[in-house]
This record gives sequence, C-alpha cells and structure tokens, in this order.
Amino acid sequence: MPPVSSTKHVSSSPVRDLLALTSRPEVISFAGGLPAPELFDLPGLRMAFHQALSEPTGRDNLQYAPTEGNPALRSLLAARMTGKGLPTTEDDLLVTTGSQQALTLVTAALLGPGSVVAVEEPTYLAALQCFRMAGARVVAVASDGHGMVPEALEEVVRAERPSLVYLVPTFANPAGRTLPAERRAAIAALAAAHDLWVVEDDPYGELRYRGEPIAPLAVGSDNVLHLGSFSKIGAPGLRLGWLRAPESLMGTLVIVKQAADLHTSTVDQAAAAIYLATADLDGHVAALRTAYRSRRDAMVAALPGATPAGTTWTDPDGGMFVWVTLPAGTNTTELLSAALAHDVAYVPGPPFYATTPDQATLRLSFTTNAPDRITEGMARLAEVLR
Repeated sequence: MPPVSSTKHVSSSPVRDLLALTSRPEVISFAGGLPAPELFDLPGLRMAFHQALSEPTGRDNLQYAPTEGNPALRSLLAARMTGKGLPTTEDDLLVTTGSQQALTLVTAALLGPGSVVAVEEPTYLAALQCFRMAGARVVAVASDGHGMVPEALEEVVRAERPSLVYLVPTFANPAGRTLPAERRAAIAALAAAHDLWVVEDDPYGELRYRGEPIAPLAVGSDNVLHLGSFSKIGAPGLRLGWLRAPESLMGTLVIVKQAADLHTSTVDQAAAAIYLATADLDGHVAALRTAYRSRRDAMVAALPGATPAGTTWTDPDGGMFVWVTLPAGTNTTELLSAALAHDVAYVPGPPFYATTPDQATLRLSFTTNAPDRITEGMARLAEVLR
C-alpha cells in the first residue's frame, strides 16, 4: 500500500516523545507543557461525575448527543467568556475534544494542499503538524519580544495571500510573550481588510500572574476564530475544548466534526457543565495563579546562575513557559542527551520554527515542579549549559 502523502513530511512531536524519556521519577522535567496534577480539583470533579452518572439524567449522559455540544455547557461557557470581555452566545460555540481538535477542524474546513498559513516564529509545534498534515505551506511572519509585527504580516499578506493567520497571542507557546492591545487591533483590522481568517489559540489566557488582562482579538471581529480549553484551568484528561466561530462558518465546522467523531464525550461534557455550575472555578484558577507564579519566579531567578554569559530569556506575565536563547553556536538538540544524563529535561527550540530554526533556543516549562525542585533542576541544567 502506498504511503499517505499528507503524512510523509510530518514529524512526531518531540514533546510527546520526551514524555517517555522523562518518566523516571528521578528526572526533573521542564519539557512537557503540563498542568500540575496535584492542583487538579479532584474532589470537585469526582462530585460532578457522580452527579452526571446519577439518576435521573445519568443514562442520557451515556448516550449519543448533538454534535454542537451539551447546551448547558455551551451556555455556561458563553456566560464565562462574556464575563471576561468576549461577548459570546451559546450558538457561537462548538464543543471539541480539546482545543487541538478545534484547530484540526478549522484546518480541515479552511485549508487544503497548497494553502498558505502565516505564523509567528517560534510557534506552537502541534499547530505546525496540523497545517503540514493538510498539505498547507507555512510562512513565517517577523516577530519580536512582543509577538507578531503587524507591518510584517501586511507584507506577507500582500506577497503570499495566506488563507489563515495562526496566533497564540497571550502567554504564547513556546515563547511566553503576549501580543499588545495595539497589535491585536492592527491584526484584526488587517484580517477584515483582506477577508482573512485569524485563529486565536487561547489555552493560557486565564493564567495571568502579573499585569492586567488584554482583550482578545476576537472582540468585535467576525474574522477571528477563538479557541479555548479546559485543559490548563481544569484537567487535560477530560479533553474538553471549544471553538467560537461566526454563523457563516459554524455550519461547515459542525459537518467537519460530525465526520471526525460525531460529538465530544457526552458524559465528560455533562460533568463539566455540572462542575461549572456548582464549583468555584474562579477560586480554583486563583489558586493555580498563586502556585504557578511562585514556580515561574523560581525558574527566572535561577536562570542567571544556570546559563552562560550572553544568554537571554523571556520573563512571562503568565502561562507556562520560559523561552531561552543561548549564545550563538550552541546546539540545544545535541545537548539534550547530556541533560537527560544529568536527570533534567527541556524541549529543544528548533521544532517550534516553521522555517530556519535557531539551534541555540530551548523551552522550559515551570508548572509541574514545586519551587525547590525547580531550583534543583536548574542546578542540574547548569552543569550541562555552563
């Protein structure tokens, strides 16, 4: 049987591959972009699942369900998004099996072989996988410490005619940077002027540790598709995400999801709706912020002593990641084996690039280790990097 052409040039995710290598308990891993399991609200979720599987609705919650998603869950999500500055109705939302599926659905609906996607660099590597699986051509837009540069995007739009612009504008994966409000407005205006779709991937937006929230690009724009997730504020094992889209595209997205999986897990949606209606999610997120803030601070404080002279790094206002650029000539892919031998792990930076990678970059995630363990892990990393 001949190979499937859409997968021939798609590599496995190095983050997923590293999970197997870092499963030993003695390894301090800064590799996976994982929430801290000890902070999951296990009692609250256990109660929600117990109620979802109890009479009188328990049997209904084990049945097939509408593709669009649980109406109660969509209504609660819409109210939460509206309360946080993004006016949303139940009909604006499609529940997905994680926000990664939302991106896959958008890709299937809008892209095909030869389509052009514009991205910042570096960017989320699973998005690059998704676009390449569709046979799309990915072009990079010049970015700086504040994210994508609107003037550079305009040049790319005129030269390349992309069908889609992909962004993680708030606490980006992998760089941790946040796109300022004025750039968001400029990019949204460009999208409207050129009838261009923008994907605003926002799994980290509620994990802010410093500064004031910035309004999403999707506010007031019918050209911006907004992706959200329960994975970082709830639990990733539920695989619950959502896609906010205008009516003009929603029908197509629903059909694409029907072809993919009919609908997202009915019982997980029901439990999530109960959880949102009964639990103090804002209080839980506040506790996450407190814990993750101290972990970020521990990592940033350790970096000067762990890295050689000439190294730079981001100091993110939120999210899960610090992006490190070592002196020119360093190859973080080659150094990874030495790091693993010292029982510490990171993700080399090159897979996050759509075009020419910077071999001297790496991503560190601070969320899954307590501050003292971060300090120890950074000391181990210092033995490799210095």
